[in-house]
Amino acid sequence: MNENLSDQEVVRRQKMEELRAQGIDPFGHAYKQTHHSTELKQIYGANTKEELEEMNITVSVAGRIMSKRRMGKIGFMHLQDKDGQIQVVVNKATIGEDVYEIFKASDIGDIIGIEGNVVKTDSGELSVKATVYTHLSKALRPLPEKFHGLTDKEERFRRRYVDLIMNDDARRIAFMRPKIIRAIQHYFDSQGLVEVETPVLNTILGGANARPFVTHHNTLDISMYLRIATELALKRLIVGGMEGVYEIGRLFRNEGMDATHNPEFTTIEWYVAYKDMHGMMEMCEQMFESVALEVLGTTEIEYQGKQISLKGPYKKITMVDAIKEQCGVDFLKVNGDEEAITLAKEHHIELAEHEKNYGHIIEKFFDKYVEETLIQPTFIYSYPIEISPLAKKNPDNPRFTDRTEIFIDGHEYGNAFTELNDPIDQKERFLAQLAEKDKGNEEATEMDIDYIEALEYGLPPTGGMGVGIDRFVMLLTNTDTIREILLFPTMKPRNEND
Repeated sequence: MNENLSDQEVVRRQKMEELRAQGIDPFGHAYKQTHHSTELKQIYGANTKEELEEMNITVSVAGRIMSKRRMGKIGFMHLQDKDGQIQVVVNKATIGEDVYEIFKASDIGDIIGIEGNVVKTDSGELSVKATVYTHLSKALRPLPEKFHGLTDKEERFRRRYVDLIMNDDARRIAFMRPKIIRAIQHYFDSQGLVEVETPVLNTILGGANARPFVTHHNTLDISMYLRIATELALKRLIVGGMEGVYEIGRLFRNEGMDATHNPEFTTIEWYVAYKDMHGMMEMCEQMFESVALEVLGTTEIEYQGKQISLKGPYKKITMVDAIKEQCGVDFLKVNGDEEAITLAKEHHIELAEHEKNYGHIIEKFFDKYVEETLIQPTFIYSYPIEISPLAKKNPDNPRFTDRTEIFIDGHEYGNAFTELNDPIDQKERFLAQLAEKDKGNEEATEMDIDYIEALEYGLPPTGGMGVGIDRFVMLLTNTDTIREILLFPTMKPRNEND
């Protein structure tokens, strides 16, 4: 820690010692609050000044001093708690000269407790008139200036605790996120699914195409991965007869960082026996609607200046039809890899070695021409087999799988399958993934012999889906970067001299 203290920091430390000299612990003890600021305003905001005087209500509030001014023997403060701010009136005649001196010496940022009467000032502001003033915790660093706060975004995310103190919107998002997660749980619980937990440490890389974080288990002397997906473990539970399960959990992918990607992130995956891709589309629509209504009270939202409706049913279109709509290329009429490679060249699409096949080229066309055009919630379905190693083949066209993704405002929010339950086909897909890894695809999955064995015991026809909770929170809070909705996003270490 940097010990080159500013003048303000030196003064605050002196005040800390002065409190000790008076027998007051600068970093005090438990304090019983009876109310929070918003609660007081809801209960008493409509009462007149005269009514409140007649009622003579005593409350105890606690919080951080955010503003302070004195007019002779009367002082005014705004205390900030988890809900917001409430004004406190400190009258020297009421609390006594000694305590008034403690109030005078207090600093912006100090945390105090106030017992007093609920009143309205002459200007009509609901306030607490202090009868007992309790110092609780000394702030040894000054807060940023009120009107500027932390203007450096890097510092806002690095010092999130200061951001939460100074930034109303940061607090709004921080409290909104758990409400969204509870609402997701409420929906799936109402559908009879069971919330479960599966291991974060895995010995096999599987369930998604992604680069992992690798660690080492000392006792077993083996390398392990932080999970990149929860899929394979959850489907084992369907084999075991649980029929409907979901997990909200942290995933870890050793990849790039941008406005919608953080190395650790949160998803929900759910799997339901006897359903398929279409059943997953229906549940996803219902979940988005249900959560929006519970948290926001509406399905009509604004996101980054666009009006978006989360009211189902959503548009549903195959990947090849969506490409045909946007650029005129009909991949159903393309016969093989060479013809697809020629089309890619004609459309100036570059291909890595492992992408020189029909399925990967369809995906590249989709990325170039379609994805950013999908503003309203849209399900793209029928994905090529080469990019869907865990999805069931379409019975009418085995070049494609029963897989769908939901897109909103040009971004993918979720991925669903009719799950592959043929263990022989699954083994062939894993072998194809190993071949891709040999060609340089670092995101290819590995062979999971135990999972194939589980399938050999019989996985019922099953639908499964995963949705990125971070992006969903961004959508419902109208936030344009994932770092705003993560309390502690991944950051470079701070310079020791800061």
